Amino acid sequence: MAHGLEPLLHPKTVAIIGASDAPERIGGRPISYMKSAGYSGKIYPINPKRETVQGIPALASIKDVPEPVDTAIVSVPAKIAVQAIQDCIDAGVKSAVIFTAGFAEMDDDGAAQQREMEAIIRASDMRAVGPNCLGVFNVKDGWYGTFANAPGMIEVPPGPVGIVTQSGAYGSHVFGAAQARRVGANYWVTTGNECDVDVAEVIEYYAQADDVKVILAYAEGMKSADRICQALEMARDAGKPVIFQKVGKSDIGALAAASHTASLAGSDAVYDALFKQYGVYRAESTEEMVNIAYACQFGRYPAGRKISLQTISGGVGVQMADAADKYKLDVEPMPEGTQKKLKELLPFAAVRNPVDFTAQALNEPHLMEENLTLTVEEADYDAFIIYMAGVAGSPFTRQSVLDLLTRLRKKYPDQIWFLSTTRVDDTVGDYEALGMPCYSDPDVTVQSMAALMGFGDVFRRGRPDAPPALPANALPAPEAAVGEFEAKRILASAGIPVTRETLATSADDAASAWRDIAGPVVMKIASPDILHKTEIGGVLLNLNDEAAVTEGYGTLLERAETAKPG
Repeated sequence: MAHGLEPLLHPKTVAIIGASDAPERIGGRPISYMKSAGYSGKIYPINPKRETVQGIPALASIKDVPEPVDTAIVSVPAKIAVQAIQDCIDAGVKSAVIFTAGFAEMDDDGAAQQREMEAIIRASDMRAVGPNCLGVFNVKDGWYGTFANAPGMIEVPPGPVGIVTQSGAYGSHVFGAAQARRVGANYWVTTGNECDVDVAEVIEYYAQADDVKVILAYAEGMKSADRICQALEMARDAGKPVIFQKVGKSDIGALAAASHTASLAGSDAVYDALFKQYGVYRAESTEEMVNIAYACQFGRYPAGRKISLQTISGGVGVQMADAADKYKLDVEPMPEGTQKKLKELLPFAAVRNPVDFTAQALNEPHLMEENLTLTVEEADYDAFIIYMAGVAGSPFTRQSVLDLLTRLRKKYPDQIWFLSTTRVDDTVGDYEALGMPCYSDPDVTVQSMAALMGFGDVFRRGRPDAPPALPANALPAPEAAVGEFEAKRILASAGIPVTRETLATSADDAASAWRDIAGPVVMKIASPDILHKTEIGGVLLNLNDEAAVTEGYGTLLERAETAKPG
């Protein structure tokens, strides 16, 4: 059964509502991009004021399209966007890409309009991305439902990577960074305000798509915990790495997220736990995201965490050893017998691990090959990192290095090799063709290898044991924010240990609770409207007698009254 997003990502017929004859305008770019890319499907510009748009006959309304429409692009002002969506539904359009902004990210009126749009879409069979998005594209099909600049950045052939971001402009940035890093991305989806399709559903689509092997995701917040858990589980079960940049970690960032795509950032600790559970790599920057994706697109994951560090520079060997420790890799020493053989081969080399085969490799490249051969055959490492400085790209040595690595690759096809090197320039493709990712920074090389080893661990481990069932008397999860007391009551009903607590609604209640506990107590304000109690003095410690408790109750009541919202 085809996934519900198939018409959105593989449309055969496309309509552009608000189509422009000017290829540089928002309503004109999708047509211009598709014409340039040789899109083989039908394009129907919708513009009642023109007979043609960019040389294509225009129609007055979506209802005038003479065949079923897989995707309609909506590029009209916000005040008529809802009606445009209704017209699409009435015309039987299967999916919509809503460029229009000015909804929940703006103000209450915009939020009300978006709720109306959501209700209309939810009551129909049509799927939609946006509003307030930069759209979608599929490079292989020449389908560009976007006004982003990303299509003009394409230099690397489409590959096994799928990108999904809430932010459109940042999504374009990620695509450009991926291109610069030689990451072959094919699918690109920006979800914007997510009135229907969200990041989780796109991850789910990628998890099932045969031509996606690596998933890059960016989000400011999630609307459905169940949906993202299901999507990440599907990706893990399919052996597809997910590299996720989740922002809104700080209070300031969370507020910015709410004003940008109307997203609720949520507790960062929850996201950390979620990503850990499903083996997601959490990237802190664009560069980190695309560096890890670059390694993953080769599709080979080490069987363990034992790493052999090989270097032409002793100093870089130390740097890589530090990095390996930082990223929790096992820099196991070479076997004693192998160390002796390497010493005979390279008398001035460090042979423990890292192995420094010294600059003598410039004069005698075969020494590097003999060293690596000996290491592969006598030691038991899961992967290799080879630092070569400029040797791999130098006109004096690059052919001999390429030849020896080609021989090693053929002789040991199951080994995983990363190169850390400068000056590869036009030869990088030759090393990549051998299945050897190339990095310039040694630390980043180790970090990327560690990420692959982490994914390998996750894929071998498979699905974890199901969590224990909740007790029959467990309270249901709340549908709105609750205070600490109620939250702990819910947790306790699920069998999670919590501190002993009593809710006091008067000074007498507080004094009675103190007598029951018979010891020093802590008093806190209990209100779902006051989240940061310590900032307003809403926590009192070490109250040792009844008088202190009674007085403390009054103090907290006054502070809560002063601090309450509104």
